[in-house]
Amino acid sequence: MDIYVIIELLLISIGATSAMTWFSYVMSGSFRELYKESILLNFALERTHISHSQRYEEKWGWLIHYIVGFLFVLGYHIIWVENILPVSLLSTLLLGVTSGVVGIFSWIFIFKITRYQAPIDFNGCYIQLLFAHVFFALIVASFASISQILLILVKNYIAL
Repeated sequence: MDIYVIIELLLISIGATSAMTWFSYVMSGSFRELYKESILLNFALERTHISHSQRYEEKWGWLIHYIVGFLFVLGYHIIWVENILPVSLLSTLLLGVTSGVVGIFSWIFIFKITRYQAPIDFNGCYIQLLFAHVFFALIVASFASISQILLILVKNYIAL
């Protein structure tokens, strides 16, 4: 994997994770529920007593959220490059649903180990999470298509 691909995956993951976060914030506001992943991660981290610095505590949830987004994008990239699945609408939807299921089980695990007892609608949170991941996958596929064109142009006209 060359530097161009790493930069491409970083940019795609930042864009797609930001778009997914925006989606979750919109759904959170629309349903007047807490569906904001970074805030939920902060609450979970707070319960583990891992971070003692108030200054950095709020940033950990965001950092973890973006790292996980990068890992999903990396996984999609490997699946597409190795021709495990073609880059298509159907495979993108399949990746989104699969990512959503992984996300749901991850949150169930996080809530269980931290004994998180917040007054949130867990079922609504999980349903929203499934749709957020489908949205994420669609954004990743769109950005990946656009970035392939840009990557070809950059490799041909700019030397790093």
